[in-house]
Amino acid sequence: MSDELAVTEKIRAIAPDLIALRDSTRVLTYGDLNRRADRLAEHLKSLGVQPGSTVAICLSRSFEQIIAELATLRAGAAFVPIDPAWPDERVQHIVTDCAASVFIAPSSLSSRLTVGAVSLDVSSWPDSGPDALAGSASAGAHIAPTDLAYVIYTSGSTGVPKGVEITHANLNHLIRWHLEAFDVTTADHATHVAGLGFDAAVWEIWPYLSIGASISLADEMVRIDPASLQRWIIEIGATISFVPTPVAEPLLTMDWPESTRLRFLLTGGDTLHAAPRNWLPFTLVNNYGPTECTVVATSGEVKPGIEGLPSIGKAIKGTTVYLLDEQQQPVADGDVGEMYLGGDGVGRGYRNLPEQTEKSFLADPFSATGGKMYRTGDMARLLPDGQIAFLGRFDSQEKIRGNRIELDEIVNVLNRHDSISFNVVIASADSGQEKHLIAYVLIAEDASPSSKELQEFAALALPSYMIPSKFVRLAALPLSANGKVDRSALPEPSEDNMLPELASREPNSELEETLLALVRELLKTNDVNVEDDFFLIGGHSLLGTQLVLRARERFGVMLTLRDLFEAGTVAGLAARIEELIFEEVDAMSEEEAARMASDNNA
Repeated sequence: MSDELAVTEKIRAIAPDLIALRDSTRVLTYGDLNRRADRLAEHLKSLGVQPGSTVAICLSRSFEQIIAELATLRAGAAFVPIDPAWPDERVQHIVTDCAASVFIAPSSLSSRLTVGAVSLDVSSWPDSGPDALAGSASAGAHIAPTDLAYVIYTSGSTGVPKGVEITHANLNHLIRWHLEAFDVTTADHATHVAGLGFDAAVWEIWPYLSIGASISLADEMVRIDPASLQRWIIEIGATISFVPTPVAEPLLTMDWPESTRLRFLLTGGDTLHAAPRNWLPFTLVNNYGPTECTVVATSGEVKPGIEGLPSIGKAIKGTTVYLLDEQQQPVADGDVGEMYLGGDGVGRGYRNLPEQTEKSFLADPFSATGGKMYRTGDMARLLPDGQIAFLGRFDSQEKIRGNRIELDEIVNVLNRHDSISFNVVIASADSGQEKHLIAYVLIAEDASPSSKELQEFAALALPSYMIPSKFVRLAALPLSANGKVDRSALPEPSEDNMLPELASREPNSELEETLLALVRELLKTNDVNVEDDFFLIGGHSLLGTQLVLRARERFGVMLTLRDLFEAGTVAGLAARIEELIFEEVDAMSEEEAARMASDNNA
């Protein structure tokens, strides 16, 4: 690049014997990382990838996923990360919309889709042995600051995901700030915990690889279970870790040994509800930033014991935060305004959506050097100490379990169901400030869908966090005077207006009755039965952790969050608890038998 090396070349310059990546069974040095990425880059070129191309990558959290992203950049193209857990329909839309030249995914997935791209399975990659593709190591394509580095797809207001285009200049801005802000060196050991389609994963990888630090990849069940995650962070000796807000909050209430190597716990993605109650052996940093502005726009340390909601800090170096009124003029200090972001992190725009780009990416009238500013749709105010207080959104975008979503995308999917003639979706917060989705539906004549049927239909196209937990039947459209839906007139969910469940049996044991009572208490509703999926009726990892802890205490078994994910329902969890009880009884019987044998021998 004109002012500094591209991240691909920074990585190439790292000492080859340093460890780049670790997982539970393997390590990968920078030398091997560079060799494998270079060979794959040449292979991608042979498949038609060139500067300006996009490569869609739908792989699980792995060395191969990161190698594929680096190889894509080395070929001069932009990578498009896709979470393999997403429904096929969503994956197919993204691969088609980004016009990917190559789709890197397991053959079991690519064979199900029609994407118009060359499919490349991991098993067909160039071998990493010394004789494979001899002499074909990629010299790296010329990369300009304005070239695309990656495209991240977020929930779209048009009913389908929209791609955010981020350039190499944007990515280098993030890397520069991060390395300086957290004093990163080759001695640091970071973690890869964020969701694979979440832009925070970019933040977890490229700053560290560009300096020669090492990154450990979390197992899927470890990263969503706070207790397991804490043990893992301590055991691997991580020095810097990003953890999404809903999982980070329980970590702040735990006891941490003074010997913990962690220097910084970084969090973001949702509202942080409280500061740590006690001293922690690391610095907690709260961060805010939309995908459109390269992951992080504001950042600030959160000290233990502060009252109220922690702030989102101040604008990071190279970024400017404007708080503007409806006329896009600055509000007075302390007044509420809409956040607009300017500076080096503002991305290029939305892929294939010129009208939305024009509305959201505006000329920056406050910058002497020009440039663009991004209209976030978030409300905030400036605090006396210069920190920024985040006050939520004013439009239909919401944060559910740390994921930014457009409610209209859910509406679009539900409208495809034959039984639904109209629907509107809202996000509602309970007394604990946990948001869940409620769908209000007009049902077609002679139709009688159950809420479970609609949830299963939505799950074919939407990730779990975008599936409503409740469905309320509307008798008529509640319209305002100007013809828009009057959300204030939507009724509260009740037994009288909620869609019926499929026929479900009553609890058939005291164990099931006790578990059902625990679930109803946690979800603050009695509208739960033993065969309801916990994660489709409003449950999430934090509530799941509480359920597991209460069940452990009540039944005296070592239940885990993994058990809840695998069981799903009260009935399934009860069966798992019975298995654990029998296992403990068998173990005790074996110990007693061994003790009796020992006594007889004596």
